[in-house]
Amino acid sequence: MPGQDARAASKAVPEAEALRGIWLTRGKDGRLTAYVPGDGGLRRWTESRPGGPGWGAPDVVPVPHLTHLSVTQSAEAYVHFVGRREQAAADGGVTVDIVHAIQYQTGRPPSAWQSLGTPHKEPHLGGALGAPVAVVSRPGEVHVVVRDGDGTMRLRREMPGGKWGIWGVLHGKHVKGEPAVVPLGSGCVSVLAATDEGALLWQQEKPGGRWGAFQRLGITLRPSSPAVLETAPGRATYYGTDPAGGVVAYRADAGPMPLGGAPGDGAHAVIRTVLDGLDCTVLAHRGVNGCAIVGVGVTENEADGLWWSDTGVSCLTTPVLTHDAQGRVVMAVVGTDGAPRVARQTDGPGLSFEQWREL
Repeated sequence: MPGQDARAASKAVPEAEALRGIWLTRGKDGRLTAYVPGDGGLRRWTESRPGGPGWGAPDVVPVPHLTHLSVTQSAEAYVHFVGRREQAAADGGVTVDIVHAIQYQTGRPPSAWQSLGTPHKEPHLGGALGAPVAVVSRPGEVHVVVRDGDGTMRLRREMPGGKWGIWGVLHGKHVKGEPAVVPLGSGCVSVLAATDEGALLWQQEKPGGRWGAFQRLGITLRPSSPAVLETAPGRATYYGTDPAGGVVAYRADAGPMPLGGAPGDGAHAVIRTVLDGLDCTVLAHRGVNGCAIVGVGVTENEADGLWWSDTGVSCLTTPVLTHDAQGRVVMAVVGTDGAPRVARQTDGPGLSFEQWREL
């Protein structure tokens, strides 16, 4: 029952077991930084020089009491950390809020954590608050999207000048898991989430403006599996895992489109890159065998299929993809031993990766 779920969610999550994942960012100086949860906060490794291959010794970014984290960047390469913070309350339960910090330069300490509050004040609902997802729109405004304790999608936006607006509602019910959020080249933001009945899509009517009514899509996705990528100017393609266990894509003018693959639980990483002169889409996920799996296909030409490859490298969570300073695709995972590993695209045809490097 909902009340039972909420009460269960109100119990504190052991900090050492809560925050999981891996993130990659590229600073204004071109150097990549990898972040992995560890004792005392986020362990942070930074490339010794743009394009690598060497990495410096790790340091620690404090992230007190966070159970979930979203990492995104602005056009200025500022790194925005948005997390779900869970702290013990005097009554034996927990207090939950969403917090935000900014890292302005590669390797520098972030700003102090700022609380963005919670969409509702009821403690039993606050304990059931989902994991936030943050993006920075083209006009430079931070958007934080999170499922609330009632299964409704909520959003808070940083206004021009740095002041935060109030928590708004994206109408729709029975949202499950984390949404997929994308800032489009048009300046608008788009959100997709799985529900009990299928998937819901919300789109901003204009940059910084209101949100239109949700669209119910003819696609069913496992909770927290959706991912999204802008595949043409102002047009997004959404990816996720269908109930049968395969990868499926959806786009306003085409979908749903089965893409094959055999993902395990979790989300998908997705990025565009040029391979052999072709605009291609690269997907990565943790496969049912526990290894990082990569799929490659021509962007918006899903009918020709995707080429799937098992990297053979075990991972605990969804891999992450980015480009380095030389435009090469870089993939990172957290191994089953908790150590981060990074592989960089080679210079050969197609998409192949060099030997994995443990940081």
